[in-house]
Amino acid sequence: MRFLALIFFTAVAACSGPAATPGQPAADQPRYAPPARIMTWEDLQSRPKLTPTQTVVWGEGATDVADLWLPDRAGPHPVVLMVHGGCWQKAIADRSLMNGAADDLRKRGMAVWNIEYRGVDETGGGYPGTFSDVARAADALRAHAATYNLDLGRVAVFGHSAGGHLALWLAGRARLPATSPLRIDPPLPIVGVVNSGGLADLADSLGVTDRSCLADIYNKLVGEISPIRADVLSDTSPANLLPLRVPQVSVNGHRDRIAPPVLGETWARKARAAGDDASVEVVLDTGHVELIAPGSKAWEFQAAALARMLGLS
Repeated sequence: MRFLALIFFTAVAACSGPAATPGQPAADQPRYAPPARIMTWEDLQSRPKLTPTQTVVWGEGATDVADLWLPDRAGPHPVVLMVHGGCWQKAIADRSLMNGAADDLRKRGMAVWNIEYRGVDETGGGYPGTFSDVARAADALRAHAATYNLDLGRVAVFGHSAGGHLALWLAGRARLPATSPLRIDPPLPIVGVVNSGGLADLADSLGVTDRSCLADIYNKLVGEISPIRADVLSDTSPANLLPLRVPQVSVNGHRDRIAPPVLGETWARKARAAGDDASVEVVLDTGHVELIAPGSKAWEFQAAALARMLGLS
């Protein structure tokens, strides 16, 4: 591999223009610049710790809780319903991973309802628990909107990684089969989704992302075939719920190994083919972590997309 790389860069140099004087490169001679360093989880978690405006316990379950981040300005506040990732596994991440992103959106005038849910590695998680937790956490906004001056007519969803899958699933809940145990009517209306490095289409993601992120927990996540559920993706994969009938923006880092750009690009094509307003943005020199790191190119793009969806731009 090193030999092939040496051949490649030697060929690039040979085709790059006039030779330079030894020790004195020509001004117009291209130089190879090593790629920018990609952020790690440790980089993100080493940032200053932030706390929400309020932690709201909305149910009786251990994960029936959401962190609310409120803008300093007067309401009513448009709302970002935030869904964290972590490969659907609580051992990898919980909602606190999103604190920096939530605080940044708060400063931009958006309230954030950062939800928790059971992972597949927790009692009752997987199918149907993970999905029902997310659905009930979204709908719990209704009960708290008046108290915190939240505008239920302007709710957009932001989901990162596995949360991107759950965010788009929330957008498609109205199209769940009538026989599905996940169907809860009427679902909270939303105005758009930002799918941030999401594993949105479970079938497409299965062979692309790390095995430990999806393949190893796939059966627990999607559940078992039953007489009323011949296809386990019929009520678990957003691709099976298209069209979602809300605008969708997928954002991927071109160096993301968890959710490579092909997933966002393929999702956007499928959604557009179904009649949805769907776009994709691939951000250069970006991995998986930058997507939820305020100050990064990817984050600025996503925050702006949410502002447009909520009528703040």
